[in-house]
Amino acid sequence: MKSLAKFLPIIALSFFAVACAKEEGVEAKKLELQELKAQLNEINTNIKSLETEIATLDPEFAKQNRKSILITTATARKGRFEHYVEVTGSVLSKKNVSISAETLGRILTVPAVEGMYVEKGVILATIDSESMQRNIDEIQNSLSLAKTLFEKQERLWNQQIGTEVQYLESKNRVEGLERNLASLKTQLAKAVIRAPFSGTVETVNVRLGELVQPGMPMFQFVGVSDLFIEADISESYVGVLDRGDSVDVSFPSIAKDLKTKVSSVGAIINPNNRTFKVEVVLPRIASLKPNMISVLKIQDYESNDAVIIPSHLILSDNRGDYVFTVVDGIAKKTYVKRGKTFNQEAEVMEGLNGGETLVDKGFREVGDNFSVNIAQL
Repeated sequence: MKSLAKFLPIIALSFFAVACAKEEGVEAKKLELQELKAQLNEINTNIKSLETEIATLDPEFAKQNRKSILITTATARKGRFEHYVEVTGSVLSKKNVSISAETLGRILTVPAVEGMYVEKGVILATIDSESMQRNIDEIQNSLSLAKTLFEKQERLWNQQIGTEVQYLESKNRVEGLERNLASLKTQLAKAVIRAPFSGTVETVNVRLGELVQPGMPMFQFVGVSDLFIEADISESYVGVLDRGDSVDVSFPSIAKDLKTKVSSVGAIINPNNRTFKVEVVLPRIASLKPNMISVLKIQDYESNDAVIIPSHLILSDNRGDYVFTVVDGIAKKTYVKRGKTFNQEAEVMEGLNGGETLVDKGFREVGDNFSVNIAQL
């Protein structure tokens, strides 16, 4: 044990020396690795710089040296291009009226209920008219007596008996009572509220036994005919839309489409939203209801020989709009003049003649003179 203790300090010193040597070797390798990485970055920078310089001087070298990008293509086609104005409209009725009382009285009956469809002339409500009926009976009795007296006075006048004044007074009394009777009968007829046309009772504003006065609203009544669509169109389309223009109408709630025409174009611009009113006629369709939402597509432009491309392929820079065309496996930056855009398609006014191959998928990864590889789908 004593001999082992003698050598322990020597062993410890040996291990310490080895550890120091190992640590110094790791640090040296780290420094060496950093130097090599720095050299590699410098070499890559020099390579890229030389490739750029050579590509500028030798286009063929650029084609061979550039990595191909996998793309799909689309074709600039020639054909008919149509542009539509799309706006939201609301179905309205020209026969949407408020029916009011025309005479004073208490409600006797209200056969009409909300949502009920009725034909023209059907009774909606009746107003108490007992006092008016008594007045009519009294005037009829008075009229009967006045007619009898007038007939006698007329016979006497024809025999030249009596004065002309007596004859004229008798005649005037009969005519006055007849006018009063006709007026009372007209008032009596107003005590019966009837449907002015065929339609639907939207709201009932009176109850049985309620006292009504002339002008008091009783029913909101909507006709099923004479429906139309009203929409607000931007003032930028003033002069573009005219009466008689064709309109495609769709009703999302009932999945129905139809074709009709513009019936009226407003002459005033709304200063609040800078729009004008447009009305579109509607045929009589049972499923159409007032206030139903509709989508109008009004054609404002067409071209029978247009160059048409997908609108999402058009990019822009400081110079203008451009697309990438493919010529002999190389993407070419081609500037175009864009026309109208509709339904994800755009009309090209200048820059393309139709039939060109365009970069579709991958168009954001390519650049001018990039080598491309067309995927086989």
